[in-house]
Amino acid sequence: MALDLSCVGLPTEPTAFTYTSKDVALYALGVGAKRDELDYLYEGRGPRVLPTFAVIPAYPALLRAMARAEVSLDKVVHGHQKVTVHAAIAPSGTLHTTATVAAVYDMKRMAQVVVRTETRDADGALRFETEWGIIVLGEGGFGGEAPPGREGAVPARPADFHIEEATAPEQALLYRLSGDDNPLHADPDFPLVRERFQSKPILHGLCSYGFLARAVAKGACNGDATRIRHLSAKFSKPVWPGDTLVTDGWVDGSMVYVRTATRERSEVVLSHCRAEIAAQAP
Repeated sequence: MALDLSCVGLPTEPTAFTYTSKDVALYALGVGAKRDELDYLYEGRGPRVLPTFAVIPAYPALLRAMARAEVSLDKVVHGHQKVTVHAAIAPSGTLHTTATVAAVYDMKRMAQVVVRTETRDADGALRFETEWGIIVLGEGGFGGEAPPGREGAVPARPADFHIEEATAPEQALLYRLSGDDNPLHADPDFPLVRERFQSKPILHGLCSYGFLARAVAKGACNGDATRIRHLSAKFSKPVWPGDTLVTDGWVDGSMVYVRTATRERSEVVLSHCRAEIAAQAP
C-alpha cells in the first residue's frame, strides 16, 4: 500500500491522555532509572518527570497521524526523535495532543515520515513538542525530496563526561508497558524481527532515548533531568536488550553534544544527539 502524501500539513483532532504518578514511575523504570534516582520513582517526591516522558502522551496522536498517512506498522523502524519541553511536566493530569505529518521524504528504498506534535494542558498552554522520524521500509522511490542532513556532530576534543549503563534483557518488555507495544520489540516470530534482526527483538529507540536523557542529566545537570529543555537524537544502529550503552558528552555552555555506542559491538547507536539545558529547573 502506497503512502498517502495528501495528509501532509493536516493536523489531527486533539487526542486526550490521562496519566498518574504510577505511569510516570513506570516510564522511568522502563528507561533504566534505579533506586538512587528516587525522585523519578516515588510519589512522595512528586515524582519528578523525565522530559522524554513527553513521548508517552504524544504516542496515541502519532499513531493517528501515521494511520492517516497509511503507514503500516509492520514496515516501520524509528529514525530520529526530538522533544522540546516548554514547562515542567506535571506528575499527573490530562493532556491534549495534536499531530501533523510535516513531511514525507524519499530515501530510494524506503521513506521517512516526519510527524510533529504539540501537547497542551487543560488550560490550553503549550507544554511540550515532539518530532518523530519514522522510516517506512519499501515505500521509497516515489520521486520525492530527500531528507535534510542531521545536526549535532560532536566536537573534536575529549568528552566532558562518560557514562556506561547496562540495559536489562527484559528492558523492552518493561518499556512497552508504557504504551509502545509494537511486536518488533517483543516477538521473535514477528516478520520484521525474523527478516532484519535474526529473530531477536530489538530495544525501542525511545527506550535508549530515555537512557540518553538520564545520561545527560547525570553528566551535565547534576542529576536533575528537568533542566533538559530539548533533546534530539538519530537512531543509527539497533540496540538489543541486555546491551551496555556507553554515552559520551561534550558540554558547551547551555548546549550538550552527546553520542552513545554499545560496549558489546563498539557501534554508535545514537548519533547527532544534542541537548539544551537550563541553568536551573523550571
